[in-house]
Amino acid sequence: MRTDDAPADAGSHPLPSARADVPAPGRPDWSLARDAFGRLVLMRPGQADAPVTPVRGFPFAAPDECIALMGAQGTELAWIERLDALPAETRRLVDEELGQREFRPEILRIRHASTWATPSHWDVETDRGPTRLTLKAEEDIRRLPAASLLITDAHGVQFLVRDMAALDKASRRILDHFL
Repeated sequence: MRTDDAPADAGSHPLPSARADVPAPGRPDWSLARDAFGRLVLMRPGQADAPVTPVRGFPFAAPDECIALMGAQGTELAWIERLDALPAETRRLVDEELGQREFRPEILRIRHASTWATPSHWDVETDRGPTRLTLKAEEDIRRLPAASLLITDAHGVQFLVRDMAALDKASRRILDHFL
């Protein structure tokens, strides 16, 4: 005779989270794929596939956290707490889509500034090659957390300085004139 309340065959049944139709804890109950037109689509059990656009909640402070998958009408259809928690293929698709949407070259070196007043033309080296930008006003340089800067040029292109301390001395000296 058993003294506990558990059924005699309790160990022979799989846990509910092991079923195929129930997502494992911490795993999304959706998946991503590309449709025939190359668009990113969200697939959920029992629902029609929906085109989505990933949007970072905190693109500079926490770029790999808090990402919303937005539908065509601007509604949030899914939430990604951390990119590194996603399966590899899903993460690749999200990274690929974000990379297509975000063009933010990183300034590695400032070679020359035309003047110490604005507007000023800067010759810079970026992670995408050398270029020239025009700084309209000092207000177009925005300080970010962790000694980072976001510089918006006259054409609206945003350039990122990931870490001011990592720049060479000449680049920091040019920046100091505008900060």
